Amino acid sequence: MELIEILETLNRTHGPSGDEGGVRAKLEELARPYADEVITDTLGNLIVHKKGPGPRVMFAAHMDSIGFIVTHIEKEGFLRVGRLGGISPKEAAYTPVRFKNGVRGVFVPEEKADFGKLKLDECFLDIGAESEEAAKKLVQVGDTCVYDGPVRVQGSRVTAPYLDDRIACAVLLCALERMEKPACDLYLVFTVQEEVGLRGARTAAWWAEPDVGIAVDVTDVDDTPGSEKSGTTRLGKGAAVKVMDSSVICHPEVVARLEELAKAEGIPVQRDILRAGGTDAGAIHTARFGVKTGGISIPCRYVHTPAETADLEDIRACVALTVAFAQQ
Repeated sequence: MELIEILETLNRTHGPSGDEGGVRAKLEELARPYADEVITDTLGNLIVHKKGPGPRVMFAAHMDSIGFIVTHIEKEGFLRVGRLGGISPKEAAYTPVRFKNGVRGVFVPEEKADFGKLKLDECFLDIGAESEEAAKKLVQVGDTCVYDGPVRVQGSRVTAPYLDDRIACAVLLCALERMEKPACDLYLVFTVQEEVGLRGARTAAWWAEPDVGIAVDVTDVDDTPGSEKSGTTRLGKGAAVKVMDSSVICHPEVVARLEELAKAEGIPVQRDILRAGGTDAGAIHTARFGVKTGGISIPCRYVHTPAETADLEDIRACVALTVAFAQQ
């Protein structure tokens, strides 16, 4: 499958933190023809093993997303929700949402709320129910929902609700399909519950015991008007080699190797330093006696909003760098 086709397929699949099963099943279907072994662990990580002669290398891309969980159903039929991951109510205001069973709604602030200081408990979901009884026929407390938006491509730019981190899952699938014989014993891990504390990567790294770990994820940019400089990357400038974020200081040998490979293969790269936020690298590098860990990052605008935006050429560069690292 092509990159955008994979992304569109995953974007249609329900998968907030704690309910990644549908995404996992689709990823397994797509990965199995190219794998020597496919394992699902107890926490729900999908581990795709491609055997090779060298050191154990683990690539991780999380398959969960941010979302909402229903906490209360009011007598008028409106829903109150809690967060699954880092959602800003202001950024989510008036966004359509969908539940796993197909029920759709919209996330709405109360009219009296101060939008500049908007809190989650000042917002609700409107699913079109006229009463509590009618709402309970559609959803239950504990049901989860996600942003309901399409994948849009214009020129070299792609916009979608969940590039974080479905686009990295697509990168690993494309790399797996393109790969011949890896020079390492390769584990591609599609992790769970990254958005709520890097939980899946922690158990996967403990099990896989990698010599080297690479987290593949989106990263913030510094190329929009009024940028607060929380990131260092720019769209269209290539794959980003992570140096550090708030969860990890990457191993200098891994950073150097990624940059050497990029230069040798003619892959455009830039450096990724993220002031706030982390990736699965934060859990991987502390596993057991420690793991040499780095990151391949996809520059992304408007992270954790319904309109995350990335550049297709950057994404293809990330695929190429992933393949180069595994094969060399």
